[in-house]
Amino acid sequence: MIQFLVGTKFPFMKYRRYSYLVSGALMLATIVWLVMHGGPRLGVDFTGGTLLQVRAANNVATDVVRTAVEASGHTGAEIQQIEAEGHTEYMIRLAAQSGDPFPAIHAAVEQRAPGTNLELRRTEQVGPKVGRELRDKALWAVLGSLGGILLFVGIRYEFKFALGAVMALFHDVLITLGALCFTNREVSLTVVAALLTIAGFSINDTIVVFDRIRERSKAMRKDPHERVMDMAVNETLSRTIITSLTVFLTALALLVWGGDVLRDFSFAMVVGVLFGTYSSVYVASGLALDIWLWLDRRKETKSK
Repeated sequence: MIQFLVGTKFPFMKYRRYSYLVSGALMLATIVWLVMHGGPRLGVDFTGGTLLQVRAANNVATDVVRTAVEASGHTGAEIQQIEAEGHTEYMIRLAAQSGDPFPAIHAAVEQRAPGTNLELRRTEQVGPKVGRELRDKALWAVLGSLGGILLFVGIRYEFKFALGAVMALFHDVLITLGALCFTNREVSLTVVAALLTIAGFSINDTIVVFDRIRERSKAMRKDPHERVMDMAVNETLSRTIITSLTVFLTALALLVWGGDVLRDFSFAMVVGVLFGTYSSVYVASGLALDIWLWLDRRKETKSK
């Protein structure tokens, strides 16, 4: 395996409290945004409705498309203009309904912009009941995975490590969700898949660091906990950077060349990999260290 950054002695734990401030500010900003906007912008998968992706042969203003869609009888539609393969396309989200809405929309657009030929590129339809069921299942999938990881790390290691690991996962998922909200992206089933993938990637990286901490804590019993943590993180730094960089470049390639269908998924992966790598060092290990120090102080107090 390629090795670099061998023999480093970066004092990561010295700066952990600064990272708490940064992470706390980002998480608070996300929570405030979610409260103010009533939650994330959910896709058709969860709200129910019809999604149309259409391509216009010539450039048509978004306002003209919006007016035409409303004139065709579909009020409250969300319309987003996107650039795809050098063409102008529109994502049109409609409330749940029966029948195919495209012919009426096509006719209304041609009436307001003569000569415009709309091509239907994609259509998705989900009923409101199915949307609610999918939303509930997605929520339980995320909560269940976090609970399972807490149990596994608690049994495999100690609960002082488990709490730090789960807090790091919660941190990664919440900040990635915030990045999606701040950039006005939808939370769909593919984005939930990305969040679960990020949780898996983050815990994998955290477990590698925790394994090395456990080994070092046995070999360096007389050293301060902070030194043990720094030694373990530095020894796994090369592996962490190589793994994270590989996943990051793959997700970045999908973001650039993967097309609109995978764009939100790959965006969530890019953000999640960045913060997952950061959190395995500063959030998971940092919190585990502070809990470790707190437990030691508690034992000393009781012994007195």
